[in-house]
Amino acid sequence: MRIATGIGYDCHRLVTGRRLVIGGVEIEHTQGLLGHSDADVLTHAIIDALLGAAALGDIGQHFPDTDERYRDVDSLVLLRDTVALLDELPATIEHVDATVIIEAPKLGPYRKQILERLSAALNVPAERLNVKATRGEGMGFIGHGEGAAALAIATLGRPE
Repeated sequence: MRIATGIGYDCHRLVTGRRLVIGGVEIEHTQGLLGHSDADVLTHAIIDALLGAAALGDIGQHFPDTDERYRDVDSLVLLRDTVALLDELPATIEHVDATVIIEAPKLGPYRKQILERLSAALNVPAERLNVKATRGEGMGFIGHGEGAAALAIATLGRPE
């Protein structure tokens, strides 16, 4: 088996009047992330990491924000579509590690539910996933509470 890795990054602005969705879980907060879809930074970063590991481009190529089919779409739908692309190669998801960077709210209370949702969408055991959260420590757009970001790395196995 050949191992391939990919890196994903996403960020979105926090605004009032939107739901805050991270890892497919609605998080209680006074603001949500602004985007064409549900703006789930974690799921978007994971999608880009998977596409990168598979050498299949990026999320914008597969799910462009100019396509009305993706307006307000649940990003877990996009993640499942990405997994279907990997199945066609074929490629197996060996591991995903991700970090969400957001000043508030704290994501610890939601971590188990996030892992469950991602595990189901990726069709892999939760033991192959790791999700962490950190803050901007008062610095930059994240630290000032203006937005959130996520980084992800995905490891795929592909037959030789």
